[in-house]
Amino acid sequence: MLFKNKKLTAALAVGTLTMTSHAFAADMPGKGVEVQPIKSSIAEETFQTVLVMRALESLGYDVKPIKEVEYATGHVALSNGDATFMADHWDPMHTDFYANAGGDEKLFRQGVYSGGALQGYLIDKATADKYGIKNIQQLKDPKLAKLFDSNGDGKADLSGCNPGWGCEKVIEHQLDEFGLRDTVTHNQGSYSAIIADTITRQKSGKPVLYYTWTPYWVSGVMVPGKDVTWLQVPYSSLPGGMAGMSTELPDGSNYGFQVNNQRIVANLKFAQENPAAATLFAIMKLPANDISAQNRRMRDGEKSAREIERHADGWISAHQATFNGWLEQARKAAK
Repeated sequence: MLFKNKKLTAALAVGTLTMTSHAFAADMPGKGVEVQPIKSSIAEETFQTVLVMRALESLGYDVKPIKEVEYATGHVALSNGDATFMADHWDPMHTDFYANAGGDEKLFRQGVYSGGALQGYLIDKATADKYGIKNIQQLKDPKLAKLFDSNGDGKADLSGCNPGWGCEKVIEHQLDEFGLRDTVTHNQGSYSAIIADTITRQKSGKPVLYYTWTPYWVSGVMVPGKDVTWLQVPYSSLPGGMAGMSTELPDGSNYGFQVNNQRIVANLKFAQENPAAATLFAIMKLPANDISAQNRRMRDGEKSAREIERHADGWISAHQATFNGWLEQARKAAK
């Protein structure tokens, strides 16, 4: 009888261990699987990326430190399997990057991570009101363009978009399309440095002309409708794979850029082999206002990697039920 009890005890122990192992596997479907996140050189995209990383880590994935690479190269890296995901694919602005990297045959893109991103050209409200400037094509007039000349060459200086981001292609196309090449200079380089100088000029009462996007901290410093004014474009005109698309907003405004959705894009093979991660990529949602608020904290000095991670962890704590809901759906998808 003692012998039988020992055998029974051993069997129960094995059964318990098996059940525990199965439960652990269900909770950690990503155990042993490496993930390589990538992002562009825009520091303000780190927060969004870290949130995805935290969710993947909670599912057991071995998430490596972020590698920085510009969008076009990043899409190719995802396609080739050299990277796993990017949290800031702008749709439709990155249409050509996506297509050139293999599109749906190589990449996974489902759901909208953060929607309703606006882009366009703005000038200081004082100059807009004084001279009645509402449309960027008015800067074909050399006299109006000269108002925004910051280096003495007689042309308007547009604080523009970094090469490789995608927005620079739209700006370059529209300078030609709207006949602005002779009166407007597209200043490119380090956007953060260029826009810092633009803010200094605006705060000192000088006219400014610049490109920006939302969600981003710039519109919290130079507030549209209060400090600055959006400029319209004469009609919709976009380059490449976006040609023919309308940029008109529901209220009839036209800022020259389509409203974009920020989406998570990933390597398709990884997504197929990891339904838990794929589900996360498809269902995670982050309000644009939350991104703007975090970006403003970075602008105010909280911009180290450790501080950004603290911001992400704080967001998770404040939205724990939402975060746990993502994980629950991801784990169900893995079963």
